[in-house]
Amino acid sequence: MEVILEVKNISKSYDDISVFENISLTVKKGEVVVIVGPSGCGKSTFLRCINALENIQEGEILLDGEAIDPSSKDLSKIREKIGMVFQSYDLFPHLTILQNLMLAPVKVKKTPKTEAEKEALQLLDRVGLLSKKDNYPRQLSGGQKQRVAIVRALMMHPEILLLDEITAALDPEMVREVLDVVLSLAKEGRTMVIVTHEMQFARAVADRMVFIDGGKIVEEGSAQEFFDDPKTERLRKFLNSFSYE
Repeated sequence: MEVILEVKNISKSYDDISVFENISLTVKKGEVVVIVGPSGCGKSTFLRCINALENIQEGEILLDGEAIDPSSKDLSKIREKIGMVFQSYDLFPHLTILQNLMLAPVKVKKTPKTEAEKEALQLLDRVGLLSKKDNYPRQLSGGQKQRVAIVRALMMHPEILLLDEITAALDPEMVREVLDVVLSLAKEGRTMVIVTHEMQFARAVADRMVFIDGGKIVEEGSAQEFFDDPKTERLRKFLNSFSYE
């Protein structure tokens, strides 16, 4: 499989406080990489660095061999290839669900409105929300809003999807409906990098697990190896803090 994303020896700090240092990671086309670690270890910041929402102090990040540089005049073009879904949804409250979904393709990619609407309706149907197309975000549950946020990212036809703790703000009964959508995307071969605290979901969806702690990648491997045969004491301790069904 071809490598789609290369993170080479990147370091990130705020003033004198180091978030992570000398981290490297490659992601292949169609691969699902799940990043876990204790709160505050830099997982979300790492994702934000990938699409240049945060600057890095050292190293480089390449998408399809092209550097993601915050100062590049081509940054917006590169960003179009990276879909990002946050835990906070960020839907426009004054627009209907359908209008939210059509906005970026029509404005940014110059997709014809009829084409954008057709795709939006198909994707809403796929995530079970076609009947909500004329509703406003305030009329939807958290789980429904998060499914819409995923659809909004897909509307831009990204090469890679970054999902940052997308269930963190949801009630437990809403988590499942969002995770089911992500599982279906994984089955169809979407390239994804996911930060999550949902360990059972991570095990079900990941091709590769990455454990970050203390600003470094402590361990990585296949989901089965990672959960059944952790190599480091630090990962064993981390996994033991979760209870499994």
